[in-house]
Amino acid sequence: MKKADYKWVIVGVCALMIFVCLGFCSTNKSIYVAPVTDANGFSRGLYSVGDTCRYLTTAFVNVFFGTLIAKFGIKKLILCGFGCLILANLCFSVAGHLLLFYLGGCLLGAGFSFTTTAMVGCVVNKWFSKNRGTVMGIILSANGIGSVVAVWILYPVAHRAGDAFAYRDAYRLTIAVLLVTMLIVAVFLKKEKPASGEATAPEKREQGGKWIGMDYPTAIRQKYFWIMTVCIFITGFMLQGITGIAAAHLEDVKMDAGLIKTVLSIGSIALTASKFLTGFIYDRTGLRFTVALCSVAAVITMFSLATAGNGAFGQIAAFLYAVLSSLALPLETIMLPIFAADLFGEKAFDKILGVFVSANTVGFALGSFFVNLVFDIFGSYVPAFLVCGVLMMIVSVAMQIVIEQSRNYRKTHFG
Repeated sequence: MKKADYKWVIVGVCALMIFVCLGFCSTNKSIYVAPVTDANGFSRGLYSVGDTCRYLTTAFVNVFFGTLIAKFGIKKLILCGFGCLILANLCFSVAGHLLLFYLGGCLLGAGFSFTTTAMVGCVVNKWFSKNRGTVMGIILSANGIGSVVAVWILYPVAHRAGDAFAYRDAYRLTIAVLLVTMLIVAVFLKKEKPASGEATAPEKREQGGKWIGMDYPTAIRQKYFWIMTVCIFITGFMLQGITGIAAAHLEDVKMDAGLIKTVLSIGSIALTASKFLTGFIYDRTGLRFTVALCSVAAVITMFSLATAGNGAFGQIAAFLYAVLSSLALPLETIMLPIFAADLFGEKAFDKILGVFVSANTVGFALGSFFVNLVFDIFGSYVPAFLVCGVLMMIVSVAMQIVIEQSRNYRKTHFG
């Protein structure tokens, strides 16, 4: 294989990693809510603390993401991430007490720090200078395909009739898939960055006229850095909070189990297309239009899920949620590396990306707890959906203001 072709091996390895890690361990986590809480007698609010542990761990680890990459390198961190995901699913498969679910949540959070968005963003930033949005979209779209495969494999196992603890077999099956994938990644991930003349080191991009950007101390002194960080936090709070309980909500409103699987599968397929489409649209139209498109989809997503139900209108709303949520979710995945690079440049990319991912995952942690607490209080998730819809409107406007401020700063200081 030619050296210049190896970057596409990197793309394949990253796509497989996303396919398995997010498809089997994250996107379909809502299929476990009802079986686990029913079998063990947990309240959904207390059970959701495991998600809080997961997201807070991811947030904490990603604060040091740039430093860890510099010290240990990409491959070691990825393999460490797989190890954490395997141990997490092992904990879930034997847990009978909430504390073990919480430990599993912490391990899951550490694993995702090194195998998902931040790591893929770092890898793509090292190997590609052009069409990075499209490449990120191709890789992260594997999540949707993996989710389709996972939901049809894991849902019947976790919901097997007559066995209250059947969900444990679904976790064990996930462990086997992770082990095989870890071996494949270890074999094919041979180089962590391009050799001289092979690709796209940041200093070459600078020589080619690309924006090298500002250093980290300068970036964090900008007000719009912190406004964007808050927006990313709120976006994670809302989107992950509601999508994490979508399956449980559709069960609560008495939607047919077969229809629920169809809705989730359509959402996963649409997510596959939308992540690629989002990256492609960004490369062609820029940040402002892409963010506006995803933000509008996010607002409609909230209100669609709030009106989902078993009647004809409710079913239409459920399918609308499935499609539009897939266009909203890139705000918490593919768009994070794009925000870091587009708004602040290349110089402090790893550190800024780590902060953005941390803010996003803190939002995940609090959002999951919030929506499940709302359910425990009101017996329904609908009030949480309505609150999130209003918040998303505010965030949509704030993000456009940040983009404008960034453009003005770049024109003033970089020409």
